[in-house]
Amino acid sequence: MADTERTYIMLKPDCVKRGLIGEVISRIEKKGYQITAMKMMTLDEPILREHYAHIAGEDWFPLMLDYMMSGPVVAMIVEGEDAILGMRRLMGPTINANAPAGTIRGDLTYSNRYNIIHGSDSPETAEIEIKRFFGPDA
Repeated sequence: MADTERTYIMLKPDCVKRGLIGEVISRIEKKGYQITAMKMMTLDEPILREHYAHIAGEDWFPLMLDYMMSGPVVAMIVEGEDAILGMRRLMGPTINANAPAGTIRGDLTYSNRYNIIHGSDSPETAEIEIKRFFGPDA
């Protein structure tokens, strides 16, 4: 039997600017997942440096910071059976050329830099990210 999990999902600035929030949320709900918390927020450099510490040394990191601070994001806690793996499958690979049709990135993204959505990659990361964006009691 599959386990019920929580995961952190973030709709990035390009998703918000392009008016795709409803489309992405619809796909999440149609898949059977429940959004148990959601808020729109504007991210600043300190929280982004914490969130993306694992890629801070990359040459393109400053461009990514600018992109992520270019507009609001939608932060969500998504719950359901095997939600972490299920959401990662629904999102599709980060590299848009590798994202198959039918996935969020395969259908909606047009570049690697503007890739619509972020999702936690493990239960440990999910809990860290949920607490980072929703507070210690989330």
